Amino acid sequence: MTRPRVLVNMMWCVPGAVGGSEEYLVRQLLGLAEQPERRWEMSVVAARGLPAAHPELAAVAHVTEPTFESSGRVRRIVGEATWLRRHTRDVQLVHHGGGTAPFRAHRPYVLTIHDLQFRTYPQYFSRAKRAYLSAVIPASARRATVVAVPSDYVRESVVAAYGVHSDRVMVVPHGIEPALAVDVTPEAQLRSRYSLGDGPVLVYPAVTHPHKHHAFLLEMMREHWTNPDLRLVLTGGEGGAEADVRACTDPRVRRLGRVPAADRNGLLAMAEAMVFPSRYEGFGAPLIEAMTLGAPVVCSDATCMPEIVGDAGIVLPLTPDAWADVLDDVARRRTELVAAGHRRALDFTSAKSGAALDAVYARALGL
Repeated sequence: MTRPRVLVNMMWCVPGAVGGSEEYLVRQLLGLAEQPERRWEMSVVAARGLPAAHPELAAVAHVTEPTFESSGRVRRIVGEATWLRRHTRDVQLVHHGGGTAPFRAHRPYVLTIHDLQFRTYPQYFSRAKRAYLSAVIPASARRATVVAVPSDYVRESVVAAYGVHSDRVMVVPHGIEPALAVDVTPEAQLRSRYSLGDGPVLVYPAVTHPHKHHAFLLEMMREHWTNPDLRLVLTGGEGGAEADVRACTDPRVRRLGRVPAADRNGLLAMAEAMVFPSRYEGFGAPLIEAMTLGAPVVCSDATCMPEIVGDAGIVLPLTPDAWADVLDDVARRRTELVAAGHRRALDFTSAKSGAALDAVYARALGL
């Protein structure tokens, strides 16, 4: 029996420029390949550079890069309406992974919406981007056969915002590979390489976008977490709040920027805690990555984070008083939190994410 052909549109996914959604889609497709029954013939249309950044994709799908640069929105939109449309003629299902679909998109199609942050924090988006997202996402969602989202929080947001019937919005959670805990730089190397001293280390792996709320941690270091041996390590790319973070003069704060994956994993594995004061997440994959690597999680109670963390971490309102003594709490409960985190991470494997995506494709095709 011929397997249905599914084409995944990842032309929007410029490597290193789209945050956690890049890993989200890649890990889903890898998880899909782990399913006992391979029900789909997979192909991926990828942004320039994505195959080089994720060579593992080629093992599970035929990957094609466009003949043009798709990093610019206008070029991508034109390319989706022309070049991509020609590539969808012989497929049974298209999966648009970036939250929008072309106006004359091949149908049926699955649409992944990662979050609706532009509605909650419009001030963090340019006027042009707000206008584009406000016009295109609602229409894309309403025309989609199935909308895939990473959490119940986003599912409820999409249903409420756009009137999409709840039966057409399905959760496909992030999935973390168990091998994550294998690719880890040893602690001694990290302490030497990044001048971390011998004391406790807190880690926040996040692009310096305003909603990630790095300023909150800098305030905590200044006003409450005054141990001279403590280090706060900030990893991740540069966002709109980078200048504010760079202005911090506290020598205990280490702004490392992007680091190799093994170093990122090693920093989490050695951390006293992964502190995550974000004000908005569609899922928050670093929460599960930290649990997988054995770092106790302290996070805010905003958006989906209580849903994702459950009782496997410390979830707090974003007030200095609530966070003031949390490091003492972590020290007292460390063994408990690490064990709970490991158990919780088992609910978010790449195989389970792939199984959820498999169910989405089957629903979209009426199978």
